[in-house]
Amino acid sequence: MKRYNIRIAGVGGQGVVTSAHILGNAMSAAGKYASLVPFFGSEKRMAPVEAYVRASDQPIYEVGEVVYPNVIMIYHPQVITHGKSYTMPFYTGLKDNGMVIINTDVDIIPDEDKKVLEDLNARIFMIPATQIARDIAGTELATNMAMIGLFFGITKLVNLEHIEKALYERFLGGTFVASGGTTALDSAIEKKFKKKQELLAKNLEVIKHTIKLAEERGWVEEEEEKVAT
Repeated sequence: MKRYNIRIAGVGGQGVVTSAHILGNAMSAAGKYASLVPFFGSEKRMAPVEAYVRASDQPIYEVGEVVYPNVIMIYHPQVITHGKSYTMPFYTGLKDNGMVIINTDVDIIPDEDKKVLEDLNARIFMIPATQIARDIAGTELATNMAMIGLFFGITKLVNLEHIEKALYERFLGGTFVASGGTTALDSAIEKKFKKKQELLAKNLEVIKHTIKLAEERGWVEEEEEKVAT
């Protein structure tokens, strides 16, 4: 049985909740199971945001906060360096042999925290997700795509087709239908649809990049590691 209990921590404006939905929808597209719960206080940029996702190839009956994750995803370095999180320290509750994925281009984990993670036999993965988003998509708003791409690259829970379906559902929401009204209105709708298509394509490109990154760095899990403890 493959089971991941995931806690995602970031700040407002990073699309933490959006990526949780995409993760869940990708699992559904693959015929698997997921449940998710968002948690945030003030809805403003740079305020702490968390989302909890359970993903498995077996039915999931639990709901609510993930207290004991085996995956922790840190979308912003300040979750660690400035304590911008509702769960502190950031590794609270992490199970033995779990993983921590951090968006950073430098090692930001304090030595005392490293010792705790070592004792838990945790695997730590660090990538400059925001820089990857800027380089490929032209915006840091695709940071969340880099993070979930790496997660899927490591776990191989779903394939690219399932991820693409989840993105399509999130950004396009179904088949494009022209207004059938005035030419000006039809043109406006078509432009909006085209812009969303371009957004989807850029996000998918970011995801493909970090999936490949996981493979190139030898981070892909072995089959027996996918059983949650």
